[in-house]
Amino acid sequence: METLKGQVAVITGGARGIGLGIAEVLRSEDASVVIVDSDGAAAEKAAHEIAVSGGSAFAVEADVTDQAQVSQMAAQVLERFGRIDILAANAGIYPHINLVDITPEQWDGVMNINVRGALFAVQACLPSMVQRAYGRIVLTSSITGSVVGQPGYGHYGASKAAMLGLMRSAALEVATDGITINAILPGNIATPGFNDLGPEHKASMLKAIPLGFFGEPRDVGWAVRFLASPEARYITGQTLIIDGGQVLPESS
Repeated sequence: METLKGQVAVITGGARGIGLGIAEVLRSEDASVVIVDSDGAAAEKAAHEIAVSGGSAFAVEADVTDQAQVSQMAAQVLERFGRIDILAANAGIYPHINLVDITPEQWDGVMNINVRGALFAVQACLPSMVQRAYGRIVLTSSITGSVVGQPGYGHYGASKAAMLGLMRSAALEVATDGITINAILPGNIATPGFNDLGPEHKASMLKAIPLGFFGEPRDVGWAVRFLASPEARYITGQTLIIDGGQVLPESS
């Protein structure tokens, strides 16, 4: 595959976990990466660590639920690099709340970050892509809500399924502009939050994965790298599951 040299990639929620894995992979493939996160200090730290290994990494603090901040983020990127080639709309939250306990505020909080945040990121990056007639947009959805369900994550599953509805319609809108929009659906990925899980819970999760091991953030990053490549020009409005085969068994 062609390298991504000369391309600029924006990764929301890029300071840690899957977002950081995406940024590391895209940087390793010679793209200039922009780490966007509501935690400015963490974004700066991540960008510094990526840049130390060689190449260009830039941090921008922005709350994806604030349209003005996201628009300003895109303006900063264009001022610095003059282009946006790739958007990985990855920012998201997944608080565990039982169905009967979900408050309107909690529901809105998850929807605002996971769905509206993705919308705002797409809206902010799209004009420059349309102007250049080229762009690759990849949304981070999940197998939860889109393919499977999980107790305590009704609000999260609903948000991740909603992202796919957004993705499909958006892909049609920009289909003649040289822009593709796709989504990745990760399963159980070993992010820093895994450290908070007890050994019994982790063992139970592992049993559900036919490959027998948890994915790493960079595994998701490589899936994004493919969908963000020039070679993936004929793929749009599609989803790619990265779960070690978790959704395959007919019964457990």
